[in-house]
Amino acid sequence: MTTKKIIDCEHKHFYKLINFRLPHKFLRVGITIATLSIIVMFIRAFVMEGDTEWLKTILKQCLLIGMLLMSVSKDKEEDEMTVTLRSQSYAIAFVVGVMYALVLPYVEFGVSNAVHSGGEAFKQLGDFQVLTFMLMIQLMFYHNLKRYR
Repeated sequence: MTTKKIIDCEHKHFYKLINFRLPHKFLRVGITIATLSIIVMFIRAFVMEGDTEWLKTILKQCLLIGMLLMSVSKDKEEDEMTVTLRSQSYAIAFVVGVMYALVLPYVEFGVSNAVHSGGEAFKQLGDFQVLTFMLMIQLMFYHNLKRYR
């Protein structure tokens, strides 16, 4: 196999991965999963008693899966403009998510020390919080960019 054939093969696989989208019906599946997860989170928080940490973990993962399905599903009319808008929204979400992960722990530390006179400990953000924030930003920016195109 020549070097050009290897490069072309890798190029083809790379673009196949970049252009991966689920069919449009997965948007509804993602919305349903995310909505049900949020509803059950409220039920767990206000109605259920006892040790339900396992349920909280499962619901967080289901919410992330639902939002991911919403993020990677195609629109009804997928064209070059929607692909460009989607990639722009991913870039915006990445930059805003990194800024959020870097700045928020210091803001939270400063506010908690201002409110409580005792020395509060510095806390890092969890993966769920950062991933949820980034997916929400991506979905919000994508739909707003699509609306104003």
